[in-house]
Parts: sequence; structure tokens; C-alpha cells
Amino acid sequence: MAEHVLTFHPNRPRSRLQALGLWLRQHRKPIIAMQWLVVVVYAGLVVIPSFLPLPPEDAHIWDNLRLFAQFCFWGLWWPGVMIATVTMGRVWCGLFCPEGFISEWISKYGRGKALPGWLKWAGWPFVAFICTTVYGQLVSVYEYPQAALLVLGGSTVAAVVIGLLYGREKRIWCRYLCPASGVFAVLAKIAPVHYKVDRAAWDRYAGEYQPVNCAPLVDIRRMTSAGECHSCGRCAGQRDAIALSWRSPFAEVLDFNNPAKTPDVLTLVYGVLGVATAAFQWTVSPWFLHMKLAIAEWLVEREQFALLDNDVPWWLLTHYPEANDLFTWLDGALILTYLIGGGFLLGSLLLVGPAIASRLLKNEHLSWQRFALALAPMAAASVILGLSMLTVTHLKAEHLWLGWLPAFRIALLGLGSAGTLWLALQLVRRSSAGLPGKGVACVAMTLPVALMVTLWSLVFFIW
Repeated sequence: MAEHVLTFHPNRPRSRLQALGLWLRQHRKPIIAMQWLVVVVYAGLVVIPSFLPLPPEDAHIWDNLRLFAQFCFWGLWWPGVMIATVTMGRVWCGLFCPEGFISEWISKYGRGKALPGWLKWAGWPFVAFICTTVYGQLVSVYEYPQAALLVLGGSTVAAVVIGLLYGREKRIWCRYLCPASGVFAVLAKIAPVHYKVDRAAWDRYAGEYQPVNCAPLVDIRRMTSAGECHSCGRCAGQRDAIALSWRSPFAEVLDFNNPAKTPDVLTLVYGVLGVATAAFQWTVSPWFLHMKLAIAEWLVEREQFALLDNDVPWWLLTHYPEANDLFTWLDGALILTYLIGGGFLLGSLLLVGPAIASRLLKNEHLSWQRFALALAPMAAASVILGLSMLTVTHLKAEHLWLGWLPAFRIALLGLGSAGTLWLALQLVRRSSAGLPGKGVACVAMTLPVALMVTLWSLVFFIW
């Protein structure tokens, strides 16, 4: 059966965005070639630097592979991926990600076993993100290529194993287990570019078509969220019903036909806004330092030195004597406490506002989960601000001018805050509650925004 691809007649208007979606579907070979190139570059930047010595003091990004790789991964790659996800959806996943591509490719030669029930648990992306984030801080993944190889390489090996065991030309790893999948899913909800599905056009279509191989196992006909779509373009034009389109960045959260899922909310609040924020700030936090010094003094006074021992394997805690960078058992315990305990405390405080707003308005569509999803713009700004700290560290080392930085940070924080407050206001307006209840609900939704603004202000302008 010949493949049917959406065509445009001379008298039918088409946008450049729709044309781009069709181009992605019709040119799979160059896309696959590009993906192989990404795999090779990715492997080289992860593996080779881990066997190189520490860079000398006068080394630069452009003349030292270790520094270059660190800058590419943590200064450019991750911030760029997050910005792309917030603006264009999960294009990284569908077009560039080496793990997803390798997992899908190798699954063609795998066993194709049926998916076990435990693997399809909706909470795995959240758990994997928390574990990866915390472990990365314990081994200093941003600073040392050996740690990066362990974390990123380990994730890639796991993706390959899952591809060999389950599915057939599918991205089982990406759908159920990828540590970043949950984060991408919640940030893509506010992307102004998405693949729009016209259910009515799909159902009335009577022509010939070839079924689409949707690698992340999305039910395309019923797809309503950009969070689950990998934006690969393979379904563009399918049954004359799917097109790459513009939308309001607030449309998905405000669409009551799109369910506000608890796993997404937990990833957003406890993962992106909670644990990730704690991971970005613990190294500059005076709270962490005071807690460490107080406990260390207490242990020394009682001649209890076991927790102060720094003879720990590098793959468990940071241990690089040549760089004079050694974590003690106490460091590890406090990092765990700060990230998990502090992150979950922060996440719980952030949920107070959505819980109050939902309780006051008493509308089945305005659940606490829906109000919590309104924090997505704030989360996007927060994670980009946090990752850009790594970019700034590299730029400072090169003595580049950063006079623009405070204004950039204030603008990004303001943009995220305004987006969240606007979303909250639109949700409140849809309630039939009285004016006093709506007013208090609006005030309640300012609480999480104020909390995040305060924390980032401490990090950037006070600490």
C-alpha cells in the first residue's frame, strides 16, 4: 500500500511550519545520518576526555578537550536542550538524542519481548530523575569526565539493554525509563510549537495510508499533549489530520480535555522545582556550609572521625586527590539530606498554593494537579537559570564580559513568574466561585512564585 502524505493544493494555504513537519517525514534518511553523526560525536566527547589528565591552569575551552567536552555538555548541551523543549517541544528526543536513537535502532535486532507490568509503572521517570540528579552531585558529574562517563555512559548502556530486550523498532527506554523523559514531558506542555491532531479529520478520512511507526508508543489519533510526542515528524500529514502547528503556550494547561496527571505534577514540583533547585544551589548555600561545620565540630569534640574519612571510591563519592577534591562520608550524607530532604520540603511548600486554590474553588476541572501544572513556566525558567550557572562558570574562567548576566537572570525569572501567574489567573477565571474565593485563590498561587523568586534571588544576589 502506497504511503499517503498530506499534500497541499494550490488553492489550499499552508504554513512554513506545516511544510517543515512534512519535510521531516519525507526526509528520514538525512535525519538518520545526522543521528549517527550525533552518536559518534557524543561518544567521543563522553569517552575520550575521561582518559585525559587534568587540564593545566592556563588551559582554555578551545585548546583542551576535557574543558571543551565539559563546556559542550553542561554549558551548551543541557541548557540548549531545555530551551529547545520549552520552545519547540521534544525535538531533542525525536531528532537528536543518541540514547533514544540507539535504543530504537538496536531493538530491530533484539528479542522483542512483551513489556512486563513493572516496567510500565508511570513513576519510573520521576524516580530515575531524582536518583540520577542526586548521584550526579555525589560524584561531581559536571566537573569530572570520569563521572560523566559513568552517569551518561551508564544511561546509554541501560537504553541499549532495554532496546535489546523489549519492543521492536520502538523507544521503550524513552517512554518508560529515561531519567530526563519526565522533565521533557512537563516542559513541552508549554511549547508554542506542537503536532496538532484533528480527530474529526482523522475519523472521516477514507483514503489510503501507511501506518506510522511511532517509536515512543504514542496513540497518535488520541494525542492531546505535546508532553508525550517526540516531535520527530514521522506522523506529519497522516490521514490529512496531523500538522506541525503554532499554539498558545498556555493552551495545554488550560485545556480541561487534557488530563492533569499526577506523575507529571510530581516530576514538575518535586523534581524540576524541588530536587533540581537544591542540586543547583547547595554548593553556594551558606545553610549547607553552616550545617556541615556544625556537625563536623560536634564529631571532632567527641572524637568520632569515621564520617570525616575521605577514603571513598570515586564512583561513590567525589575522590580526586590530584585536584585536591575529596568528599568525606559526611559530605555525602549532607548532600543526600540537602537534595532529597530539602528538595522534597521545597516541593511540598510549592504545593500549598495549588492545594488552597483548588480547595477554595471546588471545581472538578480545577484540581490541585491542574493548578500545579501552572508552575510549568516557573519551572522552565528555574531549570534554565540553574543550568546556565554551569555556562557562566566556564565563561568566567575564560574572563569573558558578563555584565549582561544580572539583567538576563532578572528577565528570565520575571518571564517565568509572569507566565505562571497568568496561567493561574486564567484557571481561576474559569471557576464559578464568588469573587472573594477567586481573590484568595489568586493570592495563594502567588506563594509558590514568591518562594522560587526568593530562592533564586538569594543564590544570585545575596549569597
